[in-house]
Amino acid sequence: MTRRAVITGIGVVAPGKPGRIAFWDLLTAGRTATRTISHFDATGFRSRVAAECDFDPAAAGLRPQEIRRTDRAAQFAMVAAREAVADSGLDLASADPAMTAVSLGSAVGCTMALEREYEVLSDGGRHWLVDHEFGVPHLYGHMVPSTLAVEVAWQVAAEGPVALISTGCTSGLDAVGHGAQLIEEGSANVVLAGATDAPISPISSACFDAIKATTPNNDDPVHASRPFDARRDGFVLGEGAAVLVLEELSAARSRGAVIYGEISGFASRSNAFHMTGLKPDGKEMAEAITVALGRARLDPSAVDYVNAHGSGTVQNDRHETAAFKRSLGERAREIPVSSIKSMVGHSLGAIGSLEVAACALALKHQVVPPTANLVHPDPECDLDYVPITARAHRMDTILSVGSGFGGFQSAMLLSRV
Repeated sequence: MTRRAVITGIGVVAPGKPGRIAFWDLLTAGRTATRTISHFDATGFRSRVAAECDFDPAAAGLRPQEIRRTDRAAQFAMVAAREAVADSGLDLASADPAMTAVSLGSAVGCTMALEREYEVLSDGGRHWLVDHEFGVPHLYGHMVPSTLAVEVAWQVAAEGPVALISTGCTSGLDAVGHGAQLIEEGSANVVLAGATDAPISPISSACFDAIKATTPNNDDPVHASRPFDARRDGFVLGEGAAVLVLEELSAARSRGAVIYGEISGFASRSNAFHMTGLKPDGKEMAEAITVALGRARLDPSAVDYVNAHGSGTVQNDRHETAAFKRSLGERAREIPVSSIKSMVGHSLGAIGSLEVAACALALKHQVVPPTANLVHPDPECDLDYVPITARAHRMDTILSVGSGFGGFQSAMLLSRV
């Protein structure tokens, strides 16, 4: 029997209010969650805007002990996992723990906790040699990114494969792809798959400032993220998490689960070219799309919507426009395309899982989220980028793509079942 991986539960902590319902409401309303940074004093930074989550860990149900020992990114993942399991209706207490797995992605791990602890250990940066005796007992855990996946595994008593996938900004897509593969190969019957990142900190902001990747549009944060717009000037840093419950199709059907869609195809490629640069022809992303279609046994005519990486940089927007044309041919001009980063910013490794969640909800509701702030289209980005307003649209298969520092290019197909 061919095993097929389907999504039966969705949990989200996204910029704006937490939860998948609030997330979908924000996207379909075309609202932006970008604002002036409040996590730290950003005075003096080139980019002082971000897409922040309105998140209170205690109000979200985390115990004081959980809050004390975990980084903000871990808290996001734990809360999203709980929502996903509740949404799925799955009784994990009766599931085989050895066949329950976790595949979690993250680009920058426990950034906020590490930066906070460095400040303490170095006495605000005054000492080159830090004093470890001032560190919290959980400091080692903050330094090891895999503890993020372990926290989720503890939440669901997963004793099967547990992995942390870190492939830059494609981490979320790649973690869900890995989770689907665990289902397909029979290594797990249930997988909690997704990604989390909380990078809105001085060190992350300074790094992106240095390469001028983030927007300097500090006077108008609501309209600062403008993918595919001729007046865009960089991406808006974000944060958040999404966790999905993946199950084998026949098992999900037998228990009467509500199925959002199937992970019908996935592929990843690297450009082996440059840490941050992209070739303008989009060849590597196009190759990932073509391979994903092949694995799904679909051709370009089956794609009904493309969830673009759409970071809001000139280089990326033109690169993936070329990739869509190269891989989808003339069909590329007929398919609606949009970028939710226009509303929730770019949460690095987490965004891929948030975009998969958005695609699953788009399949359920048959609505394409818009590209907010797209007022002056870049003439070199000449596809149907669904500006400003959500669009009702018949969809059976959705393509979601990601592009990350290091040359990572990933593509995933979600299909109705």
